[in-house]
Amino acid sequence: MFAARGIAVSCSVFLIVYAVLSLAVSLCWRAVWLHSQRHPARRAADLLFALRMFPLVFAAVSTLAITVPSFLLLEPRAVDEPMGGIPVILGICCAALGALGTGNAGIALRRASRRLAMWTREAQPVDSFTRVPVLRISQAVLANFVPAMTASGIVRPKILLSGLAESMLTANELQTSLRHELEHVRRRDNLKKLILSCVPFPGMRVLEGTWLEATEMAADDAAVSNAGEALDLASALIKLSRVEAIQHPSDLTAALAHSSGSVMKTRVERLIAWSDDHFASPHRFSSSCGPEYGLGAILAMFAVLTVTYGQLLVRVHTITEWLVR
Repeated sequence: MFAARGIAVSCSVFLIVYAVLSLAVSLCWRAVWLHSQRHPARRAADLLFALRMFPLVFAAVSTLAITVPSFLLLEPRAVDEPMGGIPVILGICCAALGALGTGNAGIALRRASRRLAMWTREAQPVDSFTRVPVLRISQAVLANFVPAMTASGIVRPKILLSGLAESMLTANELQTSLRHELEHVRRRDNLKKLILSCVPFPGMRVLEGTWLEATEMAADDAAVSNAGEALDLASALIKLSRVEAIQHPSDLTAALAHSSGSVMKTRVERLIAWSDDHFASPHRFSSSCGPEYGLGAILAMFAVLTVTYGQLLVRVHTITEWLVR
């Protein structure tokens, strides 16, 4: 009974914290996104992903570091009092949320594996400058609506290239396009998509879609280093968008030109207007929200938590006692 009560209490606290923080993020992320527009796309994409994952991380850490120890240290083991219905219901909801996330991830992985197996059937390696394997998709599978160019895989990533895209693009356009896909691999965007599928919450679709747009722009910026390369990538986007418009890539792939019309227009306009000042490396930007400030805030919070940890355990146990009753 003691173990069951502990599991129910822990799951209840996790669900409450996760739901409250997720609701807060869904309501305020647009303000943060607008503020991040003056920073490089890479930083904006990282910020959006951090915002999306914050409720899960905070709920898990607070449950494991505070709720569980407070229950184990302060809850009497010999007391056999009945457990209220609230923690039971919340515990079931938490389990259902975990099952939903696991199921979503499993479906996404299975779908991606099937499509990747189909796309790479009889594929031939292509010599390139990238450290990631580049495979030319066989003409025999082109009728199955494969992307013109996409980064696929998580553990063993690869870049898939259709013969049509290879014939449509010039050498410079192809090179900048490959650098775009290589940036998706380097930033592990497909893994991040899989993680997001594990943490469902109503109202987060728009945030996740905005993050996807930001990742494309971040990869665009990383792929070019001068105005000529920016124009090459813009030209490649325009050409491949005519092909990608009818494609249906997997959720766990990063297709070069698979964006909505408005997003594609924005990406092309950004590249055409490329300048050293606007698309400077993130390392050139000085910001009050740099990593050193974030580390300082974390250390300060850790110090405060260390000093008040005992009192915090007592107060959390009082709250969970009320929850159980």
